[in-house]
Formats: sequence, C-alpha cells, structure tokens
Amino acid sequence: MNVDQALASSERIWEQEILPALERYIRIPNKSPSFDPDWVKTGHMEKAVQLISDWCRAQTAHLPGLTVEVVRLKTADGKDRTPVIYMEVPGTRADDTVLLYGHLDKQPEMTGWREGLTPWTPVREGDKLYGRGGADDGYSAFASLSALRLLKEQNVPHARCAIVIEACEESGSYDLPAYIEALAPRIGKPSLVVCLDSGCANYDQLWMTTSLRGMVAGNLRVDILTEGVHSGDATGVVASSMRIMRQLLSRVEDEATGHIKVKELHTEIPEGRRQQAKAAAETLGEELSSKFPWVEGARPVTTDGTELVLNRTWRPALALTGVDGVPGLASAGNVLRPFTTWKLSMRIPPRVDPKVASKALKETLEKDPPYGAKVSFDGDKASVGWDAPPLAGWLSRAVESASKSCFGKSAMAMGEGGTIPFMGMLGERFPEAQFLITGLLGPGSNAHGPNEFLHIPTGKKLTAAVASVVADHFKR
Repeated sequence: MNVDQALASSERIWEQEILPALERYIRIPNKSPSFDPDWVKTGHMEKAVQLISDWCRAQTAHLPGLTVEVVRLKTADGKDRTPVIYMEVPGTRADDTVLLYGHLDKQPEMTGWREGLTPWTPVREGDKLYGRGGADDGYSAFASLSALRLLKEQNVPHARCAIVIEACEESGSYDLPAYIEALAPRIGKPSLVVCLDSGCANYDQLWMTTSLRGMVAGNLRVDILTEGVHSGDATGVVASSMRIMRQLLSRVEDEATGHIKVKELHTEIPEGRRQQAKAAAETLGEELSSKFPWVEGARPVTTDGTELVLNRTWRPALALTGVDGVPGLASAGNVLRPFTTWKLSMRIPPRVDPKVASKALKETLEKDPPYGAKVSFDGDKASVGWDAPPLAGWLSRAVESASKSCFGKSAMAMGEGGTIPFMGMLGERFPEAQFLITGLLGPGSNAHGPNEFLHIPTGKKLTAAVASVVADHFKR
C-alpha cells in the first residue's frame, strides 16, 4: 500500500464524508438502553442506525459487492433487542476473514460541559470535534469501511471482511451474544479481529490494547428507618445510613490507598504485562496522569508510573457513580434520612470471573449488617475482561510498520482500564484469532464524561493504519 496516497485519501474522506456524518450523528441522543429504557419508543436509536446504515450503503459505489443489513432479533418473550448493523465486503480470497467491530450507542449526557459545548451539539475547534459519542464509538463504522476503501483505491488485496456494529455496548452488550450466535455461520472463523472502540495513550503513535478490565456494577442500599426523622431527636441514637454505608465500603476498599480487600477480585499479573506496563510508563512519563482535569494541588495516588499503569489495567478499582436518597442542598432539611443508595462500579482485572466477583462482593457487603440495618447489593452488570492471546510475528511487524508509516513513530502496547464485552465473547469463540484492539480515545478526550471530543488527525491516521494492517494480514 502506498501510505502517502492512503493518508491523502483518508484526509479527503474524513473531511468531506465522515465528519459531516459524525456531526449529524452527535445530534442524536441515542443513549444506550440502560440509560433510555424506552429506546424503542423514543426512536433515537433507530435514527442513529438509519443514519449510519444509509452512509454505509452509499459506499457500494467505492466497494463493489458491499452488503449492509440491519439485523433485528427479539428476546424469548417477544421484546425487541437493540439492532445490529452487519456488513460484508468481498475479499481477494474468500477462505479467510477479518472481523471489524464497533458500536453506535452512547453514554448519557453527564454534567459539567464547559460554556459553548453540549453533549448533543457538534462543535469543531481545530483538531477536535466535541460531542457525545463521536469518539466513543460513532466513528467506527465510517472508519472501518473507509479503511477498506483505501485498499480498493490502490487495488491492494485483502481477505473477506465482516463488520459488526452493535447498539448495546454501553449497557454491557447484553444483546450481542444472541446476534453473534445468529450471525456465526455468516461471519465464519475470523483470523484477525479489528476493534476501534479502545484508546490511545497519546496521539503520536499507534497504540495496541493488550488487555481490558471487566466490570461488576450494582446498587448498594442501606435502610435504617422507615421514614426520615428530626436529626436533633435521632442522632446519637440512630446510626445514619451514610455512616453504615461508609463501614460497608471499608470492607471492600482501603480508603487510604484504594486497595480492594476482596481477594476474589484479584488475579496474578503476568510478568509480560508487567514489563509492558513499565515500557508504557517510560514512554508516557507525566502524561499518564497529566491528561486528567485535576483541581489545583491534586495529585495521583502514586508517582510510580508502572504502578499507575497496572492500577488501571490489572487491578480491581472502585468508583461510586451515582447516589439516591439524598436531597439536593436547597431542600436539605434537618432530617436523618431513612436510607442511602450508592451505585457501585467495580472494575475487575482480566481473568477474573465476573459472576464470582459479583457473588463475593455481594456476600462481603451484606453479611452481618451494622446495627441490624437492612443492607442489599443488587448487581445489574457483570462483564468479563479480556487478555489478548500471544501476538503473532506477522501482526507485530504489521502494527509496527503501520505506526511508523502513518504516525512516524513506533507502535506501543498497553492494557486499558475500560470494558469491551465483545472481546471476551470473541476470545472464547475464536481462540486462534489475532486481535488489533485500538482507537482514538486519547488524552483529554473524556469518553463518558463532559467535553468528550474526537481527535480528528488521529482518526485520519488510524484509518490508514488499519488499512495497512489488513493488507499485511493478507500477505502474512
């Protein structure tokens, strides 16, 4: 593949076709079903599916033989599953398959967007396109087909390609297994899986994700009274539900260090991953922590870069992401509240069974409740992590070549702290496949949070890099 020509074409396609489509996509509040239970009725998901599938169908002018189908399944009790866009592009040879993956559902709005920005209004400022879902992961369908266009323009051979774009990833991909089962005969047995739903630790080179954490999430509720009472009358007699909550959380997490005390949530970190973390830390230096929007004077949990990488990739960690039972400040009277509920999000390392982790977490939190309070932990998500298989020599060389030719620097590899349930599913179903898990969620892009942006130059280079790897896959 002529890289200069591919980069020039990618520049043109992004500016003239992808970015205008992404701007229309950002305007659609197609929140994942966990955040929009009435998604069928609201119709936003359908609008996003139609926008992306229509754009993809228009690519038949550049990719002869391309097929685009919106697949719709139902649950056993007749409810609609979130749809999947399934595409196929014929290859020079039909006995080998590359599977490309992305998703189109979005996280909710989140507060804190700076002045001039909102989640559902696309704003381009220089190299950045702001708005919810552009980088996570709306660009993936566009970039996947565009990468294949770059090869077609130069008559570069490639294997048959299947593309799956789901609409449930931000809810744990609970609909996806049914689709993978239904589409399995059509997908075949891929020898390479390309996923564009991950991140990059900087925008200077191609980053390859080698592991992903899983997640256990749920609501921890503490009830101590049947109704709120005068705080002057009750405090000192009735323990507050918040104090009980603090005690329960201390069973799980060391509040001084963040260390998770539940042994079932840990795993042995492979030595190879430790060495990979050290190399990434040496490359990134202060970028490991400086990318976050710290308040003045705040600092990371440690100054050891290797430990920071391992903390966010191979160790469990707890976040409290929501609260109920607590009034806003304007309506906070002198009342001892009857209950407190926290949403717990526990990231778990690769190789930890989420069902085992969820059970251990529930038992730890619910046993022997302080003061005889009513304590319940209701898990609503349990996603498995993923650890990449040993990297084949051809893929190692292909990724290095793509990074140097498209970005001008050597490729890097590192685990990611987020969860992509699809990877665990594929790892089990296709144990012999190789994986290129990458993406453009880099420093400051803030997926799931306020001010999410897509770094446009990285998108253009990443599209050409994927094309290069798919071409090398054919030649291996």
